[in-house]
Amino acid sequence: MYIIFDTETTGLPKNWNAPYTDTDNWPRCIQIAWQLHDEMGNVLEHNDFLIKPDGFNIPYDAERIHGISTELADEQGIALDEGLQLFNEALQKTKFIVGQNVGFDINIMGCEFHRLGVENNLTSLPLLDTCTEKTALMCQIPGGRGGKFKLPTLTELHNHLFGVGFGEAHNATADVEATTRCFLELIRLREFTKEQLDVDADYFKNFSETNPKPIQVIGLKHINLKKESDKIRKRLDKLKGVEESKSTSEGLAELKDVQFTHLHNHTQYSVLQSTMQIGNIVKAAAKDNMPAVAMTDTANMMAAFHFVSAVLNHNKSAETPMKPIIGCEFNVCEDHTNKKQKDNGYQVVLLAKNKKGYHNLAKMSSIAFVDGFYYVPRIDREIIQKYKEDIIVLTGNLYGEVPSKILNLGEKQAEEALLWWKEEFQDDFYIELMRHNQQDEKIVNETLLKFSKNHNIKIVATNNTFYLEKKDANAHDILLCVKDGEKQATPKGKGRGYRYGLPNEEYYFKSSDEMKTLFADLPEAIINIQEIVDKIEIFTLARDVLLPAFDIPDEFKDVKDEADGGKRGENNFLKHLTFEGAKKRYGEITESIKERLDFELEVIEKTGYPGYFLIVEDFIREARKMDVSVGPGRGSAAGSVVAYCLWITNIDPIKYDLLFERFLNPERVSMPDIDIDFDDEGRGRVMDYVIDKYGANQVAQIITYGTMAAKSSIRDTARVLDLPLFEADRIAKLIPGIKLKNIFGDDPKSIGKVNGLRAEEKQLVEELKTMSYGNDLTSETINKATILEGSVRNTGIHACGVIITPGDITNYVPVALAKDSDMYVTQFDNSVVESAGLLKMDFLGLKTLTLIKDTVKIVKAKHGVELDPENFPLDDEKTYELFQKGETVGIFQYESPGMQKHMRSLKPTVFADLIAMNALYRPGPMEYIPSFINRKHGTEDIEYDLPAMEEYLAETYGITVYQEQVMLLSQKLADFTKGEADVLRKAMGKKQIAVLDKMKPKFIEQASANGHDAKILEKVWKDWEAFASYAFNKSHSTCYAWIAYQTAYLKAHYPAEYMAAVLSNNMNDIKQVTFFMEECKRMKLDVLGPDINESFYKFSVNKDYAVRFGMGAIKGVGHGAVMTIVENRKEDGHYKSIFDFAKRIDLRAANKRAFENLALAGGFDGLGDVHRAQYFHDDGDGITFLEKAIKFAQKHKENENSAQIDMFGEQSSVQFSEPEVPPCEEWGTMEKLSKEREVVGVYISGHPLDDFKTEMKTFCNGTVGMFNTLEPYVNRELVFGGVVTDVQHRVSKQGKGWALFTIEDYTDSFEFRIFGEEYLKYRHFLLQNSFVFVKSFIREGWVNKDTGKRSDPRLQFNSFQLLHDVMENYAKKLSIQVNIKDLDEQKIIALKELLHMHPGTHALNFLVYDMKEKIKLNMSSRRQQVRMCQELLSELEAQQVKFKLN
Repeated sequence: MYIIFDTETTGLPKNWNAPYTDTDNWPRCIQIAWQLHDEMGNVLEHNDFLIKPDGFNIPYDAERIHGISTELADEQGIALDEGLQLFNEALQKTKFIVGQNVGFDINIMGCEFHRLGVENNLTSLPLLDTCTEKTALMCQIPGGRGGKFKLPTLTELHNHLFGVGFGEAHNATADVEATTRCFLELIRLREFTKEQLDVDADYFKNFSETNPKPIQVIGLKHINLKKESDKIRKRLDKLKGVEESKSTSEGLAELKDVQFTHLHNHTQYSVLQSTMQIGNIVKAAAKDNMPAVAMTDTANMMAAFHFVSAVLNHNKSAETPMKPIIGCEFNVCEDHTNKKQKDNGYQVVLLAKNKKGYHNLAKMSSIAFVDGFYYVPRIDREIIQKYKEDIIVLTGNLYGEVPSKILNLGEKQAEEALLWWKEEFQDDFYIELMRHNQQDEKIVNETLLKFSKNHNIKIVATNNTFYLEKKDANAHDILLCVKDGEKQATPKGKGRGYRYGLPNEEYYFKSSDEMKTLFADLPEAIINIQEIVDKIEIFTLARDVLLPAFDIPDEFKDVKDEADGGKRGENNFLKHLTFEGAKKRYGEITESIKERLDFELEVIEKTGYPGYFLIVEDFIREARKMDVSVGPGRGSAAGSVVAYCLWITNIDPIKYDLLFERFLNPERVSMPDIDIDFDDEGRGRVMDYVIDKYGANQVAQIITYGTMAAKSSIRDTARVLDLPLFEADRIAKLIPGIKLKNIFGDDPKSIGKVNGLRAEEKQLVEELKTMSYGNDLTSETINKATILEGSVRNTGIHACGVIITPGDITNYVPVALAKDSDMYVTQFDNSVVESAGLLKMDFLGLKTLTLIKDTVKIVKAKHGVELDPENFPLDDEKTYELFQKGETVGIFQYESPGMQKHMRSLKPTVFADLIAMNALYRPGPMEYIPSFINRKHGTEDIEYDLPAMEEYLAETYGITVYQEQVMLLSQKLADFTKGEADVLRKAMGKKQIAVLDKMKPKFIEQASANGHDAKILEKVWKDWEAFASYAFNKSHSTCYAWIAYQTAYLKAHYPAEYMAAVLSNNMNDIKQVTFFMEECKRMKLDVLGPDINESFYKFSVNKDYAVRFGMGAIKGVGHGAVMTIVENRKEDGHYKSIFDFAKRIDLRAANKRAFENLALAGGFDGLGDVHRAQYFHDDGDGITFLEKAIKFAQKHKENENSAQIDMFGEQSSVQFSEPEVPPCEEWGTMEKLSKEREVVGVYISGHPLDDFKTEMKTFCNGTVGMFNTLEPYVNRELVFGGVVTDVQHRVSKQGKGWALFTIEDYTDSFEFRIFGEEYLKYRHFLLQNSFVFVKSFIREGWVNKDTGKRSDPRLQFNSFQLLHDVMENYAKKLSIQVNIKDLDEQKIIALKELLHMHPGTHALNFLVYDMKEKIKLNMSSRRQQVRMCQELLSELEAQQVKFKLN
């Protein structure tokens, strides 16, 4: 006997795994239906009925699914105990319980039996389910978990078995009938086993005979429950009569003078959920004369500071000030620490009344991210109780606890929740009513109004805003699709195949009038808002920076500090450390040094920052102890002698005229900012020290907001709207470096930005504008992307900013957790952390410091010399020679081709030249470089406007290069104070016109009084104004010039060691490795491939003074493998063979892949006569020689470990013979090189094109890289050469052949396409690894007749040839150039012999020149002709003979 049953319920359980005895968890049964069948499938009885709700109602969301309303169940249902009795009787007759996903229904009915304490056999009967992995496999519907098929729904199973759906899902009677039909059909198809059904072997045969055809329905009548519910509701509504409600005109009259405020707004910091930018929200609220405006982002407080600042800035110029209301829409779950079960909680809006309330919100938001994050940031009721002071609560949207429970659980549970909030927050709890024109909202609002009356809780009207204007709804919908990675075409809804989206276009920032009209029948909902606004206090989040207390020794403490919180003790200790340091730095402290130190210490004391210096000194000292390299300083901090004496910086400010007031202005207190460079490998260790010292809850990194830039907003929008990728790229390429908002804006700033573009960029902008006017998908993409531009897309972590606070950081700002770590990250970004009172340090990781450190280590290991980069002599000739030749590749800040050119012209001889060039080589001051160079060499006169200016301008040959020079001169010429000089510097740098206008008369007046000519002073001021905006910070320039000098010194004296370190530090960037290998070639340094007997993890220098590749650069050879290779080599000497190598190293650290890649990279080339191909050769047994060698080593080790003892007590050792090395052919050069490149990323032992270097240099005018952007080469012929690395021949739909092929040269690779006749003509050249010489022509794109737009430029192939033939075909003559002073008999004979060895048909020409007399003589050889070939040219190069091909 089988009972097939189904239930309809009031909803779904919160926890699916809870036992059925958990009565709060399992929903109530409101309909049950069953059919009882005998074993042959005949129906014996059937029943179905509704159950009267007793003490609960049926929630709207449940009614939406099955149609059973509380009224229908009340009218037509039977009592629960009666229903259970009937069901229990049926259960006594059955052997099995059957259902679709029957576990759920068992729990529902089990819980109902438990509620009434009725004994039953429900849970003891065996179950048969039609929803199993087996039926999933049968239906094969994709989309299940873990790549499996998904479990079928009843409709899907019915459809699969019978080819038709069934009419009414979610009516228990209909569901039971469909389930029965499916179940009996599954028996007929023998999908159940005899063990499952507990039957004899012939049961299925008998069943099939009884039911030869597919099972049919028994034809019960199903009532349409939704229609029945609607009938009853209409009848009851008539009986109720119409309640008194205000007319719209009455309500509006009452609201005439009432002001409205939006209390529920999401800013763009609700990441990818809102398009509203803070400035626009404030503008919109102000435009509508709202007395206040709120921000209630989802769970985070990122916008708080920006939001308050925006409102307070608006208030400065507004007639009526506006209140900023800081709020947060929290996810409130049952237990925020429970991460075993997904519980996103309910969305409840909390608003801060005042600063205390704000701090409580910040605490809760921090807890939500740090402790409560599981899918979403969450808090719970316990947290709310702890931090509820000065908080106002609104019930929230439909996902709020009370509304959600009305919809999903029932009024009783909703009311219980409401009373908890009321109990906690008393008069600060308000019921939030929303009207977005949705049926579910209307249902909720009815109940909420009932609650409001019954419990005397005030109502407020809100609109849940996500975008500013109604027309932005579509752009917002696109943003939601970007968030979920969906296409907009996917329908909105829940479940697979659907996407999230707002139900309509009502979620915008409505005007006061719109809101009043919406709630005209409930005017109190608008009136009550003012009560909330009146409770809010205006407060600012800006404050002075709070420094953590620094522990100082007792002898420096001052008791007065305890009384007034002063910093006397810190100042005493700082002074002590400074003068102790000064003795070491200067030996004798002269009067001028003491004066400077006293001045600086006095300013530090006055501004209140001694602690700052002590904190920095402490962790920098600790860093040096930990062997972390610390930079000499950066930025204006290098101007402080105190910092120099504390070893915070390493450049003497007195020696270089660096100014302290540039760093800390005595007259304008602002936070000092010491940025510190550490070597990038040690930076993390210093941060760990700081965390240990101050506590993990007092140190944080800084958040960054990744916003959608113009191009990414185009690409994101295009993806959502399904615009083809090439079209999106085309639009993106039209955008110059300005925002879309500027391109389409008509405000003066936008117009100015567009006007500032170059002519060709303006053309692109015009094309973009034209495209945006259409009605197609392209124009929609552009217009929507303009709205989305600037939206916060994601959050990240600031590369170097670190925050240290005096106490728990969450007392000052909200925090979250950094990705993949336990470290805090502030929710406020870099632009406001300091204003919010946080001490910010920049811990920068500088690769160059690691590079210097590595070089020093290599030099010590190689030569036993201990270098100290801090004490390199500043007058080293070799170092300046390197700069003078412009050989600065790999030299920090001086390696660009432009800088190299200027270095060659300048020929620097003193350190000051390097400082100046570092400052001048940037946009703007670059134009002064030629004059600077000429003045140095005396080809241009050095002029000073006033003789008094020479003192400070002499080092830069009369040109003002540094901001410090302006500051010193303003003090010298016009008696400006140090503070005034710094204000002047800042005003000029930032073009603060008002400040400059105030200072100019003072400068002219005071300088004239000192006897300087007023006219000349006018000129000086004008020059300063023009240049000071470009002038550079000398402190920074000096520090970085010093690092550059250190690198140049190392390159000049230890070239191989330095280049090995450079290569090591760029190991992960293959392009850089290739670039620096070229530099090694230029320096005549050999770069050898990896070798297990010489290589380390990083690049190194071998005994022959060649750079040896690091094994760490080989893919698949991890750190562990390299360590075991190096350690065993150190212990027992070089490896003698592959077998010796495999036997000695730890095979757990070096796997088979490590062996293979070492072999491919040439790591085993030094082990005797075995070549690379042999390692991968197998003798037909499928096992390569390399694998045999590894297996041999494994056996050898096992034998050693087992150490068997024979009968005489001797240790026996079984002797294994080493596998034989298989003979096979060597790989060709190309194959060997390409495999090498596969594992290392570069060609090491050569480049395939090396044989054609001359052809590439002489006969090509282009490189493969040029084809990435064709626009600059339109109507030009590009001739290039390279190796074909990939070819794919294809056939089009029309049956025509075409090909994709990749050509690679020394610098780049590019994938070309070739069609039509060109393909037929040149396809025989398209062979992998062939070397080709190609002539191409770039034509203009086609013009589209409809739009008039021109497409991208076209590529035309004019000819293909093999590179081998180019020299023969194109070289006409060889011109040999000889300097007359180099002409000697020996050289002439050598040259003659060489030319005789290569007879041919190419003309020979000699050019003899005399540099002294400036004479050159051209001579053609009549009899001697040569054959131009690579061997001849290489030999000429070897003999250092200059030549040219024509």
